[in-house]
Amino acid sequence: MGSSQTVTVKYVIRTKFEVEGVVEKSDVIGAVFGQTEGLFGSELDLRGLQKSGRIGRIEINLQSKQDKTTGTILIPTSLDRVSTAIIAASLESIDRVGPCSSVITLEKVEDLRDAKRRTIIDRAKKILHEWTIETLPTTDEIFREVSKTLRMVKVEKYGPEGLTAGPQVEESKEILIVEGRADVINLLKYGIENAIAVQGAKIPRTIINLCRKKKATAFLDGDRGGDLILKELMQVTNIKYVARAPQGKEVEELNGKQIKTALKNKAPVEKAKVKKFKERRKILVPKQIVGAVGDLEGTLEAVLLNGKMKQIERLPVSGLAEKLNQTDDVDTVVFDGVITQRLVDIASQKKVTHIVAARISDSIKQPLGMRLLTFTDVKE
Repeated sequence: MGSSQTVTVKYVIRTKFEVEGVVEKSDVIGAVFGQTEGLFGSELDLRGLQKSGRIGRIEINLQSKQDKTTGTILIPTSLDRVSTAIIAASLESIDRVGPCSSVITLEKVEDLRDAKRRTIIDRAKKILHEWTIETLPTTDEIFREVSKTLRMVKVEKYGPEGLTAGPQVEESKEILIVEGRADVINLLKYGIENAIAVQGAKIPRTIINLCRKKKATAFLDGDRGGDLILKELMQVTNIKYVARAPQGKEVEELNGKQIKTALKNKAPVEKAKVKKFKERRKILVPKQIVGAVGDLEGTLEAVLLNGKMKQIERLPVSGLAEKLNQTDDVDTVVFDGVITQRLVDIASQKKVTHIVAARISDSIKQPLGMRLLTFTDVKE
């Protein structure tokens, strides 16, 4: 029943059978070919598929005991998944082997390529492991490389004023002017070695001279201090471009991605003249609220004040919502936490006029007659 052609096996159909009687392998083979013949036309005829090499040698394993025969049928196939599934299902339709009734059940269709893939993956892991060990630098090499890097990022003193600068300020045709030493160090960490610090509100003569000889970009903090230095730079130097940290952030705290984005978005100095950062204005509130803010920062606690700004109670923020629900005559809530919609809804029912906290959650619906403020809004 075998084929002279070589079968490239992709799947193996594995079934088990049980026959009510004693039969031989030839009986099982006969049932497999005979009872599936013509079910789905010549394209899926087992004899034809075996002759063409699409299925391999059918293996029968059986044993007889107490007038019953049990065993397995294995059919290797190079067919596609659909054809293989049809053949597997057709085997389960065989209900007689020889003169005896039988039941054939599919155990599984095994994808031999899965096993091959697992073998390849395991071998690839081993190759990668050995490769990594072979190419891993020695401790001495690592030490030398790290030491070299540390030497490269060492800041220098530049000019008569001893300004903090990167090692490439003198050689580079372009420079970055930053505010302080920490800015230079942070830029060095990300491989930017042509920065020099102003180190004060008054622009040093060295910076003025450098801007005459080199193409200079002012890379400044996104706050009021950055605005003032930019104004001074534009008055006494001929900087070409201006880059700013995101509003409220400093150059020294930016990560590599933020630095790259800020420098990519630098603008010609002429356009920077009209760019203004919004200056925070302190919101006037009773001094008792300002005092409560100073006392509560970093404590995760809350204070309830009445209309005369007298303290009703001080408690942990975790119990604030429940306590507010139970307390009347509360005019102001000050707490070291985040204003949420749930708290605003409770406070609205209690006729609270002010809620002051460290932060305000997004998408808050603010009731009429209630002010929501942050610590930053009211601090000195």
